Amino acid sequence: MAGDELGEASELGRVCALAAECARDLRRCVEMYGGLFPRAAFDPDLYHALCLSTAFSSPWSAAERLKVANRAALWVRAVGWLVEHAAATRDEVDELSRDCMAVADGAAPRVPATRFLADLRDEMATVKGFEGLRGRWRAQLERMLTAMERAWVWREAGMVPSLGRYLDNADSCGSSFVDLSHWIYAGDPWARRHLGELEPASRHVQRYLHLLGDLASYRRDVSWGDLNVLMLGVSHGDVTDRMTVLAQEAAALIGPLREVSPLTAAYLRRQIGFNTGFHGISGLMA
Repeated sequence: MAGDELGEASELGRVCALAAECARDLRRCVEMYGGLFPRAAFDPDLYHALCLSTAFSSPWSAAERLKVANRAALWVRAVGWLVEHAAATRDEVDELSRDCMAVADGAAPRVPATRFLADLRDEMATVKGFEGLRGRWRAQLERMLTAMERAWVWREAGMVPSLGRYLDNADSCGSSFVDLSHWIYAGDPWARRHLGELEPASRHVQRYLHLLGDLASYRRDVSWGDLNVLMLGVSHGDVTDRMTVLAQEAAALIGPLREVSPLTAAYLRRQIGFNTGFHGISGLMA
């Protein structure tokens, strides 16, 4: 028993060290793209939390292999902040989306947000085969930006979407964009050849994480005026019940992947498990 505890503690320590190494890279990104990360919304704990999630979801990877996943997750947070808090008009949201899509197509960046995206794009382009996958990456980016804009419209118009419609807009949280970027950059050969087959599982995990994030950030969202699932006329119990179903459905989609890409399947399962534990939401994984 003591030996098992020693081995478990050693593995946990190794993964935490991996997360710390990844967090150092994100802090360098923050310094590079000045003004994009206001301290009120991007404190040091956020960078460490993002990297803990990635490290525990893919503990077999070196920090270099997790670089794109971490940077994509940080960039999604930055763009989300710009849409939710910096943009005062629909035109400003539209302009940001157009600039991002232009950079995805190869245009030169004009502002810190698109400069970060351009550097992310160029890092991914170092991977053989990226040009053949750029269209899929671009499409997921567009879905994410469109979902962010839709959420902005709902909030500004005082609209209250149904829980189902809210979940259909889960691309706004960017989890599937991060997954796709990671698999293109560091996925195994099967994953890169079958990205379309991974999409349903990724989107189910994304819906789960979208609701989980809302439960964890409810008080902050209320104080900042952000949209949150608990503002849609549904109870906490309704949300956790839906999350339980989503977790079960995700497990059914992930299961067959274990035979063809075990590390990809483990990455998706561990995202749910780690983030559920990290945010202290119990009773959802039974």
